[in-house]
Amino acid sequence: MDVEKLSGRYAVRALDVAEAESVLRFCEQNEQFYRYCDMQPSLEQVRRDMTVAPEGVEPARKHYVGFLDGDQIVAVMDYIEGYPDPESGYIGFFMMNMSLQGRGIGSAIIAEATDYLRSVGVKRLRLAIASDNPQANHFWKKNGFVVVKSVDMGGWTALVADRQL
Repeated sequence: MDVEKLSGRYAVRALDVAEAESVLRFCEQNEQFYRYCDMQPSLEQVRRDMTVAPEGVEPARKHYVGFLDGDQIVAVMDYIEGYPDPESGYIGFFMMNMSLQGRGIGSAIIAEATDYLRSVGVKRLRLAIASDNPQANHFWKKNGFVVVKSVDMGGWTALVADRQL
């Protein structure tokens, strides 16, 4: 997979642990996301998110990427190839720059990424949404994701959602 092809509008590149402090500052802007996930952003948590993958997933299949407009981070995405099954992909995290929300930019990024992923053979995308987060629920539903089950995360409920490509 060539992460640079996830967007034609923005530069897309892998973010690494050396950039964790910048990603943390980016994440700290989005208080709503963390309110519904029963956690607070921390440098340790960002570093972990940048590197951890589900059991059995090779590190090369995990892509923690930034969508950039010059030096500005527009969005951050954690994408895992071939998970939970070989024909699927998993969006473990997607966050928009707070100052750019509500303009359709996030949906445009997801549309471009989805088009590229479909072109490389991905048949389904899966993700989890905090059940109580109305903004995230609206965003993912608007972008074609359908809730298939709920999972107790010990303090909050995750809605597992799929989108067939």
